[in-house]
This record gives sequence, structure tokens and C-alpha cells, in this order.
Amino acid sequence: MDFEQFESFVPEVFLFVDRRCFPDWEIIRQEIDFHDLTFIIGGKSNYFVNGEKITVEAGDMLYIPHGSIREAHTFKDDPMHSYAFNFTLLQPSGKIRFPFETVTKNRISSEILNYILEFNRVWSGMQPGYRMFARGIFHLILHRLLAISFHHSPTSHSDIRIDKVKEFIIDHYSNELDLATVAKVVNLHPVYLGKLFKTNTSFSVKHFTNIIRVNNAEMMLSGGGFSVSEVAERCGYKDISYFSNVFRSIKGYPPSKASMQKRISE
Repeated sequence: MDFEQFESFVPEVFLFVDRRCFPDWEIIRQEIDFHDLTFIIGGKSNYFVNGEKITVEAGDMLYIPHGSIREAHTFKDDPMHSYAFNFTLLQPSGKIRFPFETVTKNRISSEILNYILEFNRVWSGMQPGYRMFARGIFHLILHRLLAISFHHSPTSHSDIRIDKVKEFIIDHYSNELDLATVAKVVNLHPVYLGKLFKTNTSFSVKHFTNIIRVNNAEMMLSGGGFSVSEVAERCGYKDISYFSNVFRSIKGYPPSKASMQKRISE
């Protein structure tokens, strides 16, 4: 599966524990009908996942998928402190496995820890609407973990210059944009920016711009009220034939189909 396919899943946390273990703490052996995502803050524990013994310690992230046989015991002389999320997937299936190792070393960055601590404050406070707020924070945690997993770099952080370029393109997609114009935003040579952008995103600046324009065009067409030529112009394309070709290459169908779907749904 790729990153985008996980966007259709709706994770729902039903149990969150700030787990400060006493020396005799244990989890009895049983099959779990949920996903267990645990972040170890201090101490150590032995987990047994489908019969395999795994030792976790501070800095580790533990992931046990739905349907696994789980058992655990902490170290008596160094009891574990962890934050555990037990969650299910409301759709399309609770049995999907996330692309995480059972134990991932040094996964708890300051960014993820801050999300966890914020989740703890919201969950513990139980103010009106807290579950919706907490759900949003948990989605941020999963998003960051998935981004790291799919980019295969646990310590990777996006280049702030690339983030600024993306924001500029998203905010100004309807304007005339070329590599030289975009490069001025971050005071880089156009050729260097082009290479840097490609390295960080796997896209050229031009292709990323087309994706943003086509996504906005699709929303306009499906919302109704605009012709294909009007949408093309509003999204920065002067040549409707070129716009149609770009739209088809990205979406897999012509822009006229997006407009037609709107009429069918009415």
C-alpha cells in the first residue's frame, strides 16, 4: 500500500493510557481485536507478540496489529512508563496492518512527543468535544509516522525552503508561475531549486504546480457553475487543449467528465 491509500481509513482511539507501571505489571496473554500503538518513555518491558519475545525501552515505538496474540511483563527493577493508544479502524477494515515494525528504535522525536502530551491533556481533560479534538491530534501522529515510514528516514524533516515553495504555489497557482519566479521566493538559483525540489518531493516544480492546479480545477468543475474553458483560465492555463491533456494525465479522465459527474449527481 502507498501513503494515499491510508487516507481512506478512519482510526478511532477507544483507550488511551498514560501507563506508569508498577513492578508486577503485566498484560495477560490474549488475542487483541484492535491496534496497539505504544510509545515507551522510560523503563523497560518484555512483550510477547505472536509468541516472539521483544524487549522495549525508552525511545522505542511498539506496534501490535489487530488480531495478534499479545502478552507483556515489565522489568521489576526498571518499570516501564509508556503512552499507549488502542484504536480500531472504522473503515474499510479493522484487519489492515500499518507499515510499522513491531519495534522501532528511537522513533519518539520531540515533535511526536509533543503531539502525545497534547493528546494526553485533551483526553484527560474530557471537555466538551474532547474526542473530536483528540481524534485530530491522533491523526497528526499517524500522519507523521506514515510520512516517516514511506520516506524511509526516521530522522528526516522537510526542508523549510521547499515548504515555503509549496505554500507559494498553493496560494498563487492561478498566476503565471515558472521556475525562476518560484525560486525568488526562497532566494535560490532556479536550477538549484529544481534539483532540491525534486530530491525532496520526487516531483519537478512544474509537475507539482500542475497537480495543484488540476486538483483545484477538479473541485471547481465538480462544484458546477463553470465551463471547462473558464476553469482552465482560472487555474492558470491559457491553452484549453494543454489544460485538458494535463488534467487527463494526472486524473486519468478528461475535465469534461468531472463536470458531467456534477450534473449526474443533481
